[in-house]
Amino acid sequence: MSHNLRGAIYMNIAMAAFTLNDTGMKAVTQTLPLFEAITLRGASTSLLLFLLGLALGGLRLRLPRRDAGLLGIRTLAEIVATVAFLGALVHMPLANLSAIMQFTPLAVTLAAALLFRESIGWRRLTAIGIGFLGVLLVIRPGAQGFDVWALVGVASVLCVVVRDLSTRKFGLGVPTITVALTAALGVMALGLAGVAIQGWRGPEPRDLLIVFGSSVALVAGYLSGVQAMRAGDIGFIAPFRYTSLLWAIALGWLVFGTLPDVLTMAGASVVIATGLFTLLRERKLAQDATKSA
Repeated sequence: MSHNLRGAIYMNIAMAAFTLNDTGMKAVTQTLPLFEAITLRGASTSLLLFLLGLALGGLRLRLPRRDAGLLGIRTLAEIVATVAFLGALVHMPLANLSAIMQFTPLAVTLAAALLFRESIGWRRLTAIGIGFLGVLLVIRPGAQGFDVWALVGVASVLCVVVRDLSTRKFGLGVPTITVALTAALGVMALGLAGVAIQGWRGPEPRDLLIVFGSSVALVAGYLSGVQAMRAGDIGFIAPFRYTSLLWAIALGWLVFGTLPDVLTMAGASVVIATGLFTLLRERKLAQDATKSA
């Protein structure tokens, strides 16, 4: 099996696992308060990551001051992104929210150009603009039946952009397991703060089982995603991120009996097409730079 094929398989597994986590959280929040579900998942995810870190020996909590500051920014962005995403997920069909989240790679590319002055040509800039129009097709602001929770989903995208850009600035010595564990603990802490306001309703065994399954899926998705990025050519592997929308459509139909409408699918198709174009363009520019070096 080639490195690229192995990486593609890992990425597909990661996207399926992340979508299973989302499905479980959407299901459990139909019976549990949102912040209680966040707290329970945060606790189980933190425990799994801590045990995994001890087993692999990669857990390190003392970091240089610069990396510690970046980790604080990243963790805060992760907390807000998670709460915004799950808040929107409670009120929106899974596939619709997944379609909005497909804009994230385009938004990261644009933000990196604006903040870090990374080179971005008119072709990729045009693709980002067209991709944003695709998002507007999904959320349809001003249209009858417009759901304000779609804007909360967009806010989650913006927070993910901050998270990803801060991650790119980490030093090489920052263990990925430390980053993941810090994020999980931060999300759990916010969940506890929310519980103090929202109240606690004792979970049923079914609720605990679903939350734990979501935690396992979340950790599996995280580990598979890391393996995917290390297995082969990123330009080949990254487009398989968009399979998450296929998983969201399938699980949304199987578990909740919902399917996206025509405009949502059209908007998602536009976002995915422009995202793939941007990835292919970045790959071509990297190859040209390598040849000229």
